[in-house]
Amino acid sequence: MNTATSTSSQILHYTTAFTSEILSQSELRHHIFSTLRRKLSPSDQLALKPLNLAAETLENAISASNASIQSSSLRLAQKLLFSYPETTFSSFLLSLIYSLSNQPMKSSRSLLQVFFLEPSLARSELASTLFEELFLVHFLPVLQWFNEQRSIILSSLSQNVTDNADNYSISDVSVVVPCSKLLSKMSGDQALELKELERNYEEVLDENCRVFVKYFKEVLENSDGNRLISPPALVLKQTQKAEELDYHEDKNIKSKELGLKHGRYNPIWAEGERSVEFYSSSSSKSKSPPFYPRRVSLSILKKENSRTLTTSSNLNSDSELESISEDNSANSCSSESKAEMEENNRETAVLEYGKSPTQKQKQPIFADSSRSPDYLMADNSNPLGSGKHTPPKDFVCPITSHLFDDPVTLETGQTYERRAIKEWLARGNSTCPITRQNLHSTQLPKTNYVLKRLIASWQEKDPGPVPHQSENHQDVESEPMIKSVVPATSPNSVISQATMDRTINELRQAINNLCMSEILKESERAVLQIERFWQDMNIEPDILTMLSKPPVINGFVEILFNSVDPQVLKATFFLLCELGSRDEAVIHTLTRVDSDVERIVSLFKEGLEEAVVLIYLLRPSITGLVEMDVGESLLAVIKQRDGDLLKMCLKPKTASVLLLRQILQSNEENVASSIISTIVSSKVIESFVGSLEAEWAVERIAAVGILRRCIQQDGNCRNIIADKAQLAPVLESFMGAKDEERFEIVYFFSELVKLNRRTFNEQVLNIIRDEGAFSTMHSLLVYLQTALQDQCPIVAGLLLQLDLLVEPRKMSIYREEAIETLISCLRNSEFPAAQIATAETIVSLQGRFTGSGMPLTRPFLLKRAGLEKNYRNIMRMEQRRNNPGEFEDMPEEEKAADAWEIKMAFVLVSHEFGMIFEALAEGLKSRSAELYSVCFLAATWLVNMLSVIPDTGIRGAARVCLLRHFISIFKSAKDIEEKTLSLLALKSFIHEPEGLRDLTSYMKDILKGLRELRKSSPLACEIMKVLSEGQVSSADLWNHKELVQVDSSENGEVLSIVSFKDKIFSGHSDGTIKVWTGRGSILHLVQEIREHTKAVTSLYILQSGEILYSGSLDKTARVWSIGNELIHFVRVHDMKDQVHNLVVANSISCFIPQGAGVKVHAWNGQSKLLNQNKYIKCLALVHGRLYCGCHDNSIQELDLASGTLNTIQSGSRKLLGKAHPVHALQVHNGLIYSASTVLDGVAVKIWSTTNYTMVGSLPTTSEVRSMAISSELIYLGCKGGIVEVWDQKTHTRIEILQTRTNGKVLCMTLDANEEVLVIGTSDGRIQAWRLS
Repeated sequence: MNTATSTSSQILHYTTAFTSEILSQSELRHHIFSTLRRKLSPSDQLALKPLNLAAETLENAISASNASIQSSSLRLAQKLLFSYPETTFSSFLLSLIYSLSNQPMKSSRSLLQVFFLEPSLARSELASTLFEELFLVHFLPVLQWFNEQRSIILSSLSQNVTDNADNYSISDVSVVVPCSKLLSKMSGDQALELKELERNYEEVLDENCRVFVKYFKEVLENSDGNRLISPPALVLKQTQKAEELDYHEDKNIKSKELGLKHGRYNPIWAEGERSVEFYSSSSSKSKSPPFYPRRVSLSILKKENSRTLTTSSNLNSDSELESISEDNSANSCSSESKAEMEENNRETAVLEYGKSPTQKQKQPIFADSSRSPDYLMADNSNPLGSGKHTPPKDFVCPITSHLFDDPVTLETGQTYERRAIKEWLARGNSTCPITRQNLHSTQLPKTNYVLKRLIASWQEKDPGPVPHQSENHQDVESEPMIKSVVPATSPNSVISQATMDRTINELRQAINNLCMSEILKESERAVLQIERFWQDMNIEPDILTMLSKPPVINGFVEILFNSVDPQVLKATFFLLCELGSRDEAVIHTLTRVDSDVERIVSLFKEGLEEAVVLIYLLRPSITGLVEMDVGESLLAVIKQRDGDLLKMCLKPKTASVLLLRQILQSNEENVASSIISTIVSSKVIESFVGSLEAEWAVERIAAVGILRRCIQQDGNCRNIIADKAQLAPVLESFMGAKDEERFEIVYFFSELVKLNRRTFNEQVLNIIRDEGAFSTMHSLLVYLQTALQDQCPIVAGLLLQLDLLVEPRKMSIYREEAIETLISCLRNSEFPAAQIATAETIVSLQGRFTGSGMPLTRPFLLKRAGLEKNYRNIMRMEQRRNNPGEFEDMPEEEKAADAWEIKMAFVLVSHEFGMIFEALAEGLKSRSAELYSVCFLAATWLVNMLSVIPDTGIRGAARVCLLRHFISIFKSAKDIEEKTLSLLALKSFIHEPEGLRDLTSYMKDILKGLRELRKSSPLACEIMKVLSEGQVSSADLWNHKELVQVDSSENGEVLSIVSFKDKIFSGHSDGTIKVWTGRGSILHLVQEIREHTKAVTSLYILQSGEILYSGSLDKTARVWSIGNELIHFVRVHDMKDQVHNLVVANSISCFIPQGAGVKVHAWNGQSKLLNQNKYIKCLALVHGRLYCGCHDNSIQELDLASGTLNTIQSGSRKLLGKAHPVHALQVHNGLIYSASTVLDGVAVKIWSTTNYTMVGSLPTTSEVRSMAISSELIYLGCKGGIVEVWDQKTHTRIEILQTRTNGKVLCMTLDANEEVLVIGTSDGRIQAWRLS
């Protein structure tokens, strides 16, 4: 064959094709990753976690559709690999990463490095195709040389076999001799010589691989071809003596003759279903098999059901050993032929669910799991045929590579260790591991006792050491739930054998007594004997089978029904649990009769803790668990510390936690709620917190689920959990958990970080980010991309919070992916629950919470808008509920909360130039009231934050998306808080010209609402002020529309009028009181009463008690209760004087009598005359101070408590002219408004109640007879039948309302909202106006 040097393009072609194939086939890729993990040396185990993380990141990059995400993931994976020493795994990952990054040269070099570091592994399991195409063409002389050596060793052996075969040869019929048959004819020296040759062959191939890797790398570096690089000389090694073989020595070797196929190149021990074939001919000449092994690919193995091995029954030898060997020959050959595939299949047999990557934990595989996982791992440190005491291959299980302990032969003819094949079937497989044939029945046959006796006979003849479990092999990722029981070693002496026989006989007698004796004491003693035997001895399969029989199990159950001895009952439960954990038939026997299960449950409720383990093993349904009503008993076990309990297959506390989790998952919400209340109130919660550190991952996850339910039902326990929980074990469980369990963990974390102290929240977030063995943020990112739609908001919210623990950067893949997920979920109307969850997540990101974990976003925004009452009440309750010391550092907490809020709002609104506002605007259009409400709150918060974060043009985007929505909400909302929140958002737009312009265009739509909020919200006043300072005139702001005019002249003058809620009360000069209700633009008369005999001069409403007082010239004051529709008379008070003006304060009333002064009348009948030197015209009572407007134009203040008198305005006595009385007096917001005549200069004067100085006046020219004050306006009822409207702040007249009569406006009132003005005139008319 003409040899040629390899070129750079050829190397790149082969390596690129290989990496492309790996990247395109996920199943093949995962298989190779699994192989590389297994082959890591103990020194490289420390790098396993970052390697796993890099592999997971690579998978994320392969599946990513976004180019930036893929690029970022690849960079992250590359950085991880460069941070640790070079390994075969890391080099292989780098080759794939470079291939994805379009760097073929680097990819090729990294892939070649795999052949340099682990040549044997690379050519046999990782890249056999590449080895054949790139390396093997250079190694043909090596293969030929070793084939010749092999032929020399086998020549004599082949002759012997041929002679034997000739006896059975038939013309044109092939006779296949199994490998084991061929090997059985070897002498010990021949076998050792073959082994030595094989070892030398492997070493030579390894060395040549390394040499040619260097050569290929030089070729790649010389890609421009400027220098000639010749292939290196081949290296040969024979019996420890090295020699070099010239690469060009033999040019006549043909690859076709070598039978090249993908696989492991072992010229001695054939792979595939190899056999030595002898063809019958006249000369009986043997035909040598191909010296180069053929490997069956993974895909072919999956497709093939079996491959028939042709043997003749006449090949059986006379000895029983040869018979057994022949029965199991297919097993041996197939085990050899599929060595590599079987090693991969074995991985499936040892996988255990619920393992933590870094922590030992236990696995609830109870059936036939009495051995540790190491039991299922092959020990290749002592290969078969390599030593004096090596057992025949027929005596060794092909799965475990150990001597058979309990061999079972399947219908396919293959023999396996019972525990190993049962483990294989328990994982859902239904095929023979070797032949891949489908099994008609997965029920295992009886033990192959013939083979077992042969093994025992061989052990007696050759008592030396046998292959056993590797002491050096440690699986740090798993440890079985069931304690390991090693098969008893065959006795080496007569004494030990006799002792064993005696013990077995005693056990048999105890079993007989348990099953047959009618004396309870004997049966109880039997249980204790069996329990001691179990504790002291290693239980072999035969004994386990003996104890697992239904009669024995029924005997144990009889003990449970009849015994009252706690020790016996505990021993019984211990034995049943141990048996049930190993044999499914035991569980089936126990669950066959309902009364048996009921008895087990009853004993558990009576205090036998060990019973809970058996209840768990019985695997009751969730409904059955609820019906058992074992909640309190389970909590009692969980609360107790582990005492002197028997060491069982499962801890009672672990079983209780798992069962309780199942109960809480039931549909019986009342039962679950009651259990959670008990957990929280009895402080069992700390025990569940301790379960977060359990060895078994499933227990940790169950505890996570229970604690999350506790937090959801009673959020106040959140602080206890956050303070005591160790989160690192939970984080480690995340990596090996199922998807639904991963979400349970994420949900728990997201609830845990809703603490009422911001600094504490961030501490917990730092723990979540940093404590895990893997990168929590990267794990969450990978999980987020595969999570269900309803789960995405929770995962994204937690990931975003973890990302913000550091100062926001310009670019973060975690942040971008999290926010993008939130926006897409909010927009996806096909998942309404996910939309609501997303909006709630955004609201909670504000970062303030109550002690129970409820977001404070709404009350805090209302506080910012001026409605502090709700927020203050919440804070007051929080202080009562918590320790006072927790609020000593409130300023620091507020500072931390403000900083977090600004950071969070900034990253949310900055994403894609305010894209979140578009999503929230779509949510505000939803027909779902819940989604609409939460989106409104989230939008209000983010828009409000625009005033404190840097403006990068985002404010304009928010205005375009949301301004109309906020205007609409403000107009239509009935709730004052909704209106206030929308105003708070609108406030963010009025400080920029464009926003003010847009808002002004909607002014007519919002004026009414602004007026309604004037009293309760300073924010409304502020916005009105801003709008009024613009191009809008005051007349546009305050425009009144007449509603109705009613003629009541038949009752005389309207002397007094007041309003309460939706009712208006008028007092007339004929003694009539009328009750009106305003509906639309009409006043409806609902009641007319005439209890007073003379004019009703005044009406007064005591707001606190819904009581109406009426004063009359008939010297009485009457008390009325205000009902839903009518008023009802309560009592009458004799005032002993005419009542001209009446004011009331709880236990007293003040009124103007017929003569001078003012009378203070107590309801008990006592009265006192004050200020006797003055004739009073009008009164006003505010906070115990009585203000009097006198006939001589003076104004005085009387302190009713102390009796002191202060003069605000001095009167004037006119000898010739008529005095000018103060006709009306009102006190509002610390100011006194008095109305008199214009002859004194100004008709209306404004005084301060603190220093009694005049602070302003209204320059009206009308004579004022009555007055009403609102938050913004002053109404003056004048003599000429007009009402003047004045601006309270600017003291300018806004409007004049015409009554169209010449009568005086004697009285007026405003409704509670200050929207409707009602007046009464001297000509008996009642008229109303509304702000429009």
